[in-house]
Amino acid sequence: MKIAHVRELHAPAGTGFRLAAALDAEGTRWLDLEVARRRAARRDERLAHNSILFRHSVTTLDQHLALGLRVEALAQIVEGFAAEGADDAVLDAPDLNFGPPILRPASLRDFYAFERHVATMWQRRNQEVPEAWYRLAIFYFSNVSEIRGPGEPVWAPRGSTELDYELEIAALIDTPVRDLPAERAEEAIGGYMIFNDWSARDLQRDETAVRLGPAKGKDFASTLGPWLVTPDELADARKGSGYDLVASAEVNGRELSRGRWSDIHFSFGEMVERASADARLLPGDVIGSGTVGTGCLLEIREASGFGRYLEPGDEVTLKVERLGALTTLVVARP
Repeated sequence: MKIAHVRELHAPAGTGFRLAAALDAEGTRWLDLEVARRRAARRDERLAHNSILFRHSVTTLDQHLALGLRVEALAQIVEGFAAEGADDAVLDAPDLNFGPPILRPASLRDFYAFERHVATMWQRRNQEVPEAWYRLAIFYFSNVSEIRGPGEPVWAPRGSTELDYELEIAALIDTPVRDLPAERAEEAIGGYMIFNDWSARDLQRDETAVRLGPAKGKDFASTLGPWLVTPDELADARKGSGYDLVASAEVNGRELSRGRWSDIHFSFGEMVERASADARLLPGDVIGSGTVGTGCLLEIREASGFGRYLEPGDEVTLKVERLGALTTLVVARP
């Protein structure tokens, strides 16, 4: 199941997002879940009596999780949907804007789980990867107040001229958990999405020089989308600690980065184990994978011939097989 926040392209200013589910594998047709829920509840009054899902309006995924419901519960609406001619419950993707799959994450922990990326960063310092990295899944907390969705512009923060993309996968926690062992921890994940963990490399370089951060080098934007994909849609691609799916990044239509999710060193189960140790994870928490190997300009801008960081007018598209494509336009700082 693919879940997304959508609204019509020409909706009035201030129109909120609606929650929708894809009706095909390509994500070309979407089901308005609230319209479908109301229809099902009218057709069978027992649904509202027996299930909280059918007693409350389906507005956003954030609200759905706040009711104590998991992402997979929405499948009941999709599976029970019956089209009715020219159906107002069915939306065509070309007519829609997509928002971030979770509008207001409770928290965002970003890990450092791809060895190739980590090794490249340490080679730049003429040092070996610290032994502790192989023992501990390391993360930092990012800012949840500056979440962007597909198509929303991003700009370099004040004082920065070295804006970089970072190609990552993110998992959404959809049930409260604490102290989960790695072998069970992926049970707490409601779905996966693409994550662009934007970086201001010059600010980050100054901050980490004093052994603290990243802070303002990461504090200005995080882009999620275009939709959330439930784990069952990926199960047949499982390989090693991840999934055998290609992840790539393009700038202005030119592919610069390419790797595989299956190259990940720490599984999301191991990341969730680490995150939940002596701490509660809440529905709406986001877990980032860290950068896929070659997945940022800091790694490849010289070798690729691109030769620079991002500038206004550049268009960045991150792609992960089965998770879709996430495009952002870089603009001048307002």
